[in-house]
Amino acid sequence: MAVGNADFPDMPPLPGVRLGTAMAGIKKAGRRDLVVIELPESAKVAAVFTRNAFCAAPVTVAREHLAACHAESKAPRYLLINTGNANAGTGEAGLRDARASCAELARLAGVVSESVLPFSTGVIGEPLPMERLLAALPAALDACDSAGPAWRLAGEGILTTDTRPKGASQTVAIGDHQVTINGITKGSGMIKPNMATMLGFVVTDAAIEQPLLEQLLKETVDRSFNCITVDSDTSTNDACLLVATGAGAAVVTEEQVAVFRNALQRVMTELAQAIIRDAEGATKFVTLQVTDAASREEALEVAFTVAHSPLVKTALYASDANWGRILAAVGRANVSDFDVSRVVINLGNVHLVENGGRAADYSEAAGSEVMAQEEIIIHIGLGRGEEAATVWTSDLSHDYVSINADYRS
Repeated sequence: MAVGNADFPDMPPLPGVRLGTAMAGIKKAGRRDLVVIELPESAKVAAVFTRNAFCAAPVTVAREHLAACHAESKAPRYLLINTGNANAGTGEAGLRDARASCAELARLAGVVSESVLPFSTGVIGEPLPMERLLAALPAALDACDSAGPAWRLAGEGILTTDTRPKGASQTVAIGDHQVTINGITKGSGMIKPNMATMLGFVVTDAAIEQPLLEQLLKETVDRSFNCITVDSDTSTNDACLLVATGAGAAVVTEEQVAVFRNALQRVMTELAQAIIRDAEGATKFVTLQVTDAASREEALEVAFTVAHSPLVKTALYASDANWGRILAAVGRANVSDFDVSRVVINLGNVHLVENGGRAADYSEAAGSEVMAQEEIIIHIGLGRGEEAATVWTSDLSHDYVSINADYRS
């Protein structure tokens, strides 16, 4: 079950970037579950990782290897991604397995182990099936290709409970040259990223220096992946990478940075929204707009409080215009000196709340008509300032419970 368009975009090839997949049988036979992404020596790589204290072994190793590459002013050469097993909650054995996976791919590719960054997603607390994983590495490496379809296959190879691959691409002019940004992501449940998403890999052929690359990643993640929630859970394995290969035009001037940032934000936002559209059991795509806040942090607090309310989310699933649940969630947000008489709440084009209660012109029929739609906008004006924030979420359905109740079956 998913909301909206399922088309995977055409992905232009990026010089020096190749992607390969294999069927390792990590959790289930007959599906792509191992992905290798090859990067050129000229690449610059920035990354953000989960803030979960129980971060997975591949997160720890990826951080170590990325730091080692940066210390020597070298680029990571390969990304190694497996699905079906998170290699999280696995202690020292999990760290050994993550390092061994990197070492074997490095041996096959003729690079040093530290130039391989590992990523995993799937069931927590189970050891990686190393024999199957290692045996499939040659096939994934041999399958590496730069053509556009390789991006879709890689998008399929990183899925867990997702129902479809998720990709986004933008090509923009930087001076007299074109630069391209391609991205794939996965995520469907255990989504309130608190940094990025479950897994996201975004690559551009632009030439961007490391400090600017890291700044751009943080800025765009904060207004995309950090603004989505399915179930308020932060994964142990979250990671998002931004890679600049340096093969194309340099992004240097303020104007060039602004153009590139806008294109990158579009890619990041499209990928983040694709996760909500494919959220576990989702039947609704919900946009929460909070305006007139004293600070952006305050706006996010109100938006996430509403987005995380099980009562609001189940009302959305039932197409029930129970606006009192939205009002109650707004009222319990951690906002000091809240003057409820100044709060305005709209459901689509229907006025719900004003002056501390139901709007005078509200009708149940009008509210129900909006709630029956597949895509819904909830606007909340706080009457406290000029800051705003937007958060995207989904409803809470019977299927969400079933998917997670049966996840390990």
